[in-house]
Amino acid sequence: MIDHPLEVHPLFKINGQHFNRTELYSIAYSYVKEGEPFEEPIGNFLLDWLNDDYDSIKVRTSGSTGDPKTYFIDKQKMVNSALATGKFFKANENTTALLCLPADYIGGRMMLVRAITLGWDLDIVEPKSNPLDALFKTYDFCAMTPFQVDNSLGRLHLIKKLIIGGGAVSENLIGLIQGIPTKVFEVYGMTETISHIAARKLNPKTDNTEKRPFKALPGISVSQNENNCLVIKAPKILDHELVTNDIVDVLTYKKFFWKGRLDNVINSGGIKIFPETLEKKLQKLITHRFFIAGLPHDSLGEQVVLFIEAPQSDKFLSDIREAVDKLGSLDKYEKPKHIYLIDKFEETGSGKINRKKTLAKLMS
Repeated sequence: MIDHPLEVHPLFKINGQHFNRTELYSIAYSYVKEGEPFEEPIGNFLLDWLNDDYDSIKVRTSGSTGDPKTYFIDKQKMVNSALATGKFFKANENTTALLCLPADYIGGRMMLVRAITLGWDLDIVEPKSNPLDALFKTYDFCAMTPFQVDNSLGRLHLIKKLIIGGGAVSENLIGLIQGIPTKVFEVYGMTETISHIAARKLNPKTDNTEKRPFKALPGISVSQNENNCLVIKAPKILDHELVTNDIVDVLTYKKFFWKGRLDNVINSGGIKIFPETLEKKLQKLITHRFFIAGLPHDSLGEQVVLFIEAPQSDKFLSDIREAVDKLGSLDKYEKPKHIYLIDKFEETGSGKINRKKTLAKLMS
């Protein structure tokens, strides 16, 4: 392992070929000038990474929890994050890994940093919905979005350890990954924390799977403030404690349960309802994309409303209403007061549902 951002591990490979620092610069330049469209951001990132004039890298957020933002992240902190990942997942020298995330965002960029830092043998493929479709070799480690996993179920056995990030993992998807040999983890993190800072294992499923908390990576500890929001302390990654907008139950300084976003909380008749928690209860009923939000109500303050991405259909709407009414796990405050079918949700740059823009468009 290396501990300086501008060094390249002697065992580092891309698509089976060794690269020293000079050779890596050449391949990065070729990606930018004559590579495939998905290779251009990889090349640009590697050129920035190898540039001695800058100690930091510019990274932008996907915009899933607010307006897209740009951060400058210290290269050494990215190396420290890579080292923590290698230690937590036991993915050190000679790990075979697959990069199938776009290098425009932190998830894809950190796969490159981990490979360079830890000495991985990294294969790069186009970041599409089914990245394993044309592959036949096995890999020790890979990172995917929930959408990619959902479209790769028949070939996940090619991956020994898989981390899922970039969006919530549905109960339906958790059910679908049971019985496969792959060790699957859901990770918690964001651009500001240089990708994930915690993970929880999703399979094999037991009676306690839903009770498995997120466990912080080495060198990272957690707490919660007076609003029950997660506070992250990571001296080697963050300059100061980071107070998030994520509502949590902290068990110990290393373990926590995630409940939802503070800015999404619905206050209906004095009862606090977490949309993300309610959405998990509804996932078995609804196969389309959907989300829960709070809209103004004269007496309750806010009312629970369900939005489903689906064509207008009276029968479909009636069937959903009936199924929701029969769902025994919902209390009276959680049951949606209205259900709306929307032809197309607004999305972030990375394809996630943009709740705020969808609501704003509907309200206008």
